[in-house]
Amino acid sequence: MNEKEALILKLVKEDPFISLIDLAAKTDLSRSAVAGYISSLTKQGKILGRAYILPEKRQVLCVGGANVDRKIWSRGVLELGTSNPAESSKSCGGVARNIGENLGRLGNDVSVLTAVGDDHEGHWLMQYTKAFADVSPSETLKGHATGTYTAVLNHDGEMTVALAEMSIYDSITPEFIDRKWSYFASADFIMLDTNFPGEVLERIIDRCRKENIQLGITPVSSPKAKKLPQDLSGVTWLIANKEEAEALAGIDIRNEGDFFKAAEIIIHMGVEKVVISRGDKGLIYFTAKGEAGVLIPPAISIIDVTGAGDSLVAGIIYAHLNGIQTEDACKIGMACSILTLQSIETVNPVLNNEQLLDTYKQNFK
Repeated sequence: MNEKEALILKLVKEDPFISLIDLAAKTDLSRSAVAGYISSLTKQGKILGRAYILPEKRQVLCVGGANVDRKIWSRGVLELGTSNPAESSKSCGGVARNIGENLGRLGNDVSVLTAVGDDHEGHWLMQYTKAFADVSPSETLKGHATGTYTAVLNHDGEMTVALAEMSIYDSITPEFIDRKWSYFASADFIMLDTNFPGEVLERIIDRCRKENIQLGITPVSSPKAKKLPQDLSGVTWLIANKEEAEALAGIDIRNEGDFFKAAEIIIHMGVEKVVISRGDKGLIYFTAKGEAGVLIPPAISIIDVTGAGDSLVAGIIYAHLNGIQTEDACKIGMACSILTLQSIETVNPVLNNEQLLDTYKQNFK
């Protein structure tokens, strides 16, 4: 931003309804020149639309999936090839949406950018999510069905298989992101999942790097992790599970050393901080500054694993935004994940700052 743009932005902040004539008089510029600067500031996301409306500051913008989660769990030992007695539930899901809800419950200023269908499921998702995050950046697309994710769990709560129908995200284009860029430019941190097409992910990563916007990425699955570009320069955090890390690093992870080898490869792709979760064995972290470590989780009773990875990400980003260093940020992420593992819901409805702090103290102090 140059001096003239900075001056115009200052004047607009003081009076969002100031006219071009008054702006021209106060800046010693022609009206056409002022209009040019206004156009530039709009493209940068510094102001929005007509009447020079200033963007509302959002601490975190979560970008990616918002789906209907359906869970079916066996009452007994799951037997393949035959009928199993089961119970089922339906809840709001989607990686980006889940992270946004977790962060919103923790008191962060959150917005969600996703796409849903013009159907009952899409309206329900947006209405529910409004309680925790601003959904105005999101889009309702006619002629598309809202994404769904169906998980089949065994009697211990472990996922046996999952089915995802998310073709709606294939309609998202780089131009769609460009039209929504004011929401990116006005955020302190972008949290991106990999539901959108590869060219869209690359556009977001590239623009965030050029505009020095903090960016975190969490892959949705190992196949979707492969959509990420090889150049991840400018990415602040990348948080993945074992299979996703294998897909990104291009190696098989067989032992603890391989976890760090994969993390180092991802660091060399340009990421500042890498976390690889290892299920009930905890996680490893590795940073471009040489920080590295292993965190082992406490033994707990698990009710349902769905959403635990998303809450881990949310806890880490929550800690990062509060200036907490890498190892403790990962511990807070694990504490957030513990709360989710002890709930049947994808996002634990009792999650708040106090619950998170209590869980952290009980398990990591």
